[in-house]
Amino acid sequence: MSKTSSAGPACTPTLPGFTCGLDATLRVISGKWKPLILYFVAQGGPTRYGELRRAVRDASDKMLIQQLKELEADGLVKRTDYKEIPPRVDYSLTPLGESLAQALVPLCLWGEANLEAVNRVFAERAAAGAARSGAPGLSA
Repeated sequence: MSKTSSAGPACTPTLPGFTCGLDATLRVISGKWKPLILYFVAQGGPTRYGELRRAVRDASDKMLIQQLKELEADGLVKRTDYKEIPPRVDYSLTPLGESLAQALVPLCLWGEANLEAVNRVFAERAAAGAARSGAPGLSA
């Protein structure tokens, strides 16, 4: 008897090169900042680099540029260079990127709904890590 999840269809290893559809999706959005970049570009249409830099606060310029280039190479983000002085470049989602951004919406909602629990888990993890690193004779 097979189990079916209320979350959706079973993820079976039938895609060439991937374990399942989730594997394909995770490979496309792999990278700490890609989901946030997609989220922020989806919010307001074409987005200037400076806006993204302010929105994705903890990413270095090097990492943000690298991840934007990867998203562009993967066909999720379109970079438009207006060939102006001073330089003006903006980023927008392709139809494929738009569909992926829509797929991320339930994850955003889950994060908002469970923010208190997530904060508690991370606080506990940080406290446990601090206790381990401060205790003589224990290694992390």
